[in-house]
Amino acid sequence: MTELIPQPRSVVAGSGEVRLTARSRFYASRGTEGVGNWLRATLQQATGLPLREGQELDDACDDGIGLQLDRALGPEEYRLVSDPNGVFVEGGSAAGVFWGAQTLRQLLGPDAYRRAPLDRDRTWAVPHLTIQDSPRFRWRGLMLDVARHFMPKEGVLRYLDLMAAHKLNVFHFHLTDDQGWRVQIKRYPKLTEIGSWRARTKFGHRASPLWDDKPHGGYYTQDDIREIVAYAAERHITVVPEIDVPGHSQAAIAAYPELGNTDVIDTNSLSVWDTWGINPNVLAPTDNTLRFYEGVFEELLDLFPSEFVHVGGDECPKDQWKQSATAQARIRELGLADEDELQSWFIGHFDKWLSARGRRLVGWEEILEGGLADGAVVSSWRGYEGGITAARAGHDVVMCPEQHVYLDWRQDGGEDEPVPIAHVRTLEDVYRFEPVPAQLTEAEARHVLGAQANVWTEVMEDHARVDYQTFPRLAAFAEVAWSALPAPAERDFADFERRMTAHYPRLDALGVAYRPPTGPLPWQRRPGVLGRPKDGPPPNA
Repeated sequence: MTELIPQPRSVVAGSGEVRLTARSRFYASRGTEGVGNWLRATLQQATGLPLREGQELDDACDDGIGLQLDRALGPEEYRLVSDPNGVFVEGGSAAGVFWGAQTLRQLLGPDAYRRAPLDRDRTWAVPHLTIQDSPRFRWRGLMLDVARHFMPKEGVLRYLDLMAAHKLNVFHFHLTDDQGWRVQIKRYPKLTEIGSWRARTKFGHRASPLWDDKPHGGYYTQDDIREIVAYAAERHITVVPEIDVPGHSQAAIAAYPELGNTDVIDTNSLSVWDTWGINPNVLAPTDNTLRFYEGVFEELLDLFPSEFVHVGGDECPKDQWKQSATAQARIRELGLADEDELQSWFIGHFDKWLSARGRRLVGWEEILEGGLADGAVVSSWRGYEGGITAARAGHDVVMCPEQHVYLDWRQDGGEDEPVPIAHVRTLEDVYRFEPVPAQLTEAEARHVLGAQANVWTEVMEDHARVDYQTFPRLAAFAEVAWSALPAPAERDFADFERRMTAHYPRLDALGVAYRPPTGPLPWQRRPGVLGRPKDGPPPNA
């Protein structure tokens, strides 16, 4: 069972195996207790073995498991040794030990991912080997959009487990959009009382004639958020919240109409948006709006300890600002050239506000328009160009170009693909994604913090649809973000496919409704629901 994903940097095979039995001991040395609690509980429920605690590392000898720190290793680096003395996982930090524990779980076979033992008499064995491993990037992210279709808390916790199993460590939590506000803000209760529910939902692409006429929504209480953040931290995952401004904000405006451009439209008539696309109703660039969102972010910072806070900044149409006397007066007052610079001022305000509180602003690449906010991190989504521009200007970048890692894009050109969106992006396409643009110098490339796969849920009505779009491509992405792969054209996709044959049973044991290599199963199809397929390869940008 050495068909590992993501691929480690070095695996040296031995000639025997360590067998875990009822007499096996488990020891977690100082600094690894949290990982030890997680791994011991996980293996106990899957194997049925007691894995009694040892009092010192030597108690884990012969047929046991030992965890310890080795400060000579990098922060997320680990070494896994299975030999006649037992199985030992060492890491440069608790995070490194945790990633080594994930590798150990893979080595035990797919039944190690189950929540109860299938056969209490079976043999659990780890082959003798030595693995040396560390990640290529510090930011290995997954963005999950819970605004378009709400995912209950239990589903979010499940996705954190799936991320951890693939050594992903940043969960970008897309909490607000035109179609729903998903986080409780106590000083503004109408954000969830009104903004978290829509009356109906477009079924399929926005051009589809189909509607789901039952109300859709939900939100996370602040205690739910604390639980999610704590659960992620136990798995060495950072949760980065996103509150979208100044576009993608109709749910907030529906709850508090004074946030919109009241001198252009009747904002009291707006409801939470029930369809998809780019919405013209954006926030008014007023002091009242700034104070309101400062209040939102104040509560958010208490909930999310992440260094990074995402403020969106994408797809903000300027038509209402062009028509608004209030917005035009603000442009003149600030001495700005146009509406693009007005958006830059808006984002820059929150960049300074967050920086003063020890946080860093992240935004989609449109924050480049009108001038890049000082200290901001750019999520480059429309292609590589935004990331290249930002890195050359000395700004950190997360590469998530839609042409490569938008997992809502269809996986195959077949007619059975459910609600097909955009161009075909196969498992191999994702595997050949390269996060660092070749145009960057070595110094500029150091600004690439890492990469992120994005899951937008407009056409994903439940967790099974999210699974179908996300897997198995997330496994390929995880290898790209973790492993030291050669150039895209030189990558051994055949070997990756071979290792995936061992990985599919792990996903089965985890209950993941992935797209089978042979195509969608009958219940995964959505016949008659309009999508928006595009032919040919996606344009390079």
